[in-house]
Amino acid sequence: MAIRKGRRESKENLENHEAIDDAFAERRALLESDGENSHDQNQHVQDPIEQERIRKELEEGGELQKMLGIDQNLSKQQEASLQRLEQKWMSGLQGTYNAAEEERKPLMISFDDEDNIQHTEIGSVSLLTNDFDGGEEIRLEYPGKGTEFYTLDYDDESGWRKGKTPEHTARNIASIINKRSSLVHAFSDSNRVVFELRDSSLNPDSLVIFVDDPGGKDMVAEKQGVELDPRGMTLQDYQEVIKLALADGIITPSEDQMLWSMRQALKISEDEHVHIVRAMFGDDVMKECTVCNSMALLYPEHNAWYCETCENWV
Repeated sequence: MAIRKGRRESKENLENHEAIDDAFAERRALLESDGENSHDQNQHVQDPIEQERIRKELEEGGELQKMLGIDQNLSKQQEASLQRLEQKWMSGLQGTYNAAEEERKPLMISFDDEDNIQHTEIGSVSLLTNDFDGGEEIRLEYPGKGTEFYTLDYDDESGWRKGKTPEHTARNIASIINKRSSLVHAFSDSNRVVFELRDSSLNPDSLVIFVDDPGGKDMVAEKQGVELDPRGMTLQDYQEVIKLALADGIITPSEDQMLWSMRQALKISEDEHVHIVRAMFGDDVMKECTVCNSMALLYPEHNAWYCETCENWV
């Protein structure tokens, strides 16, 4: 009965031609009104008197000029800075943004003491191949804030997937990190996953980018121009990595693992490692405890760090 009643009401509504005609008439009147308003606006914009007023105001330096930021007295250095700004942020935006899934990345601009634009990129992970062995992992770490793990794992919500090409894989990794990370914004650039700090209050020197690549051939991390890859590393390279890792005076668990893998490749003992650290940074270098995340102090006589909170050598 309900179905028949609905059909009957639909039939009655369709037969009510007078109401339908009124609705269409109202709609046509509304459209015509909008068209007239649009025509009036176009006439106003094309009014030569209005155009002349705007031109004079710009020449005389009125409020409109101030609002637009137009200034004919810019120095060559200022003009060059503005040109670099346009090239970097207006013409050179890269990466992909999925409005349905990703948090929008804010515009981040940094200037040096001479008002020149500084790069906000602090590091990246490059995909060398697209043939992964399994277990590949990217870690982002910050002292006191913990570690974020992003592994090749189709079942984990923080896991990334292999795409058809390295570029597609890099895009997927960047998308996952950009959604999950509280430390960085990520975007892809060809086969690279590029990182920028999410919070300007974070210290770039303290952010750790670590790649755990069991096969040792699929991906490599880079930070501030230093490649963090134990393959083909020299003692001088190792010292450069130590400078980078200890720039904030703290060795995090992932940095400790990275330096250990490099020492294995170079056959550097633990005592030699501590000697290098002390020679470069003194005895004030701390190590983040892997048990309680407290800061362990260096005991030079033992060539090791001791955490007093959990009474553990780290």
